[in-house]
Amino acid sequence: MSKYDDASWHYGGDFPEELPKKNGATHTGMFLNWCIERNFVSEEFKEDAEEEIEKLKKREITGAELIIDSMDGKFSEYDLNDLGNDFAKDYYVDETDFGNRYSSFATDYINLFDSIAEESDFEYETFYHIEDTYENYDLMKQIIDHRFEEWKEYKSLNMN
Repeated sequence: MSKYDDASWHYGGDFPEELPKKNGATHTGMFLNWCIERNFVSEEFKEDAEEEIEKLKKREITGAELIIDSMDGKFSEYDLNDLGNDFAKDYYVDETDFGNRYSSFATDYINLFDSIAEESDFEYETFYHIEDTYENYDLMKQIIDHRFEEWKEYKSLNMN
């Protein structure tokens, strides 16, 4: 079972000391939140995290909080269903053919929040300083929705 991401990969390195470990999962949490809303999560994950998923859907917790508190900071193939994994392998994972042609999740995430910060004459100190808010998630969700539509088209073109 391969892991897509692990918060410890982030907070274990050049992570800013002043930030909570949860910030190492903000980006992953936004992608997971989108997968939950789209029903792209596995049956096992739904059973294991039923209560947390309900809280997430009510926006009582964020995706990053779910990952840190209930998933030991790890996001893997186990958490998604077939369609979710197919999309994640092309979009969430870096350096894929789809990512090279369109964009990857990390690139979209950085570009979105950098451009928003720039409009406010502001610059994020690091990738990890992006706030874990539903306002930010709602912005990122639009990008992921758009990439998913491109991905469906890409898949239909690459089925031959």
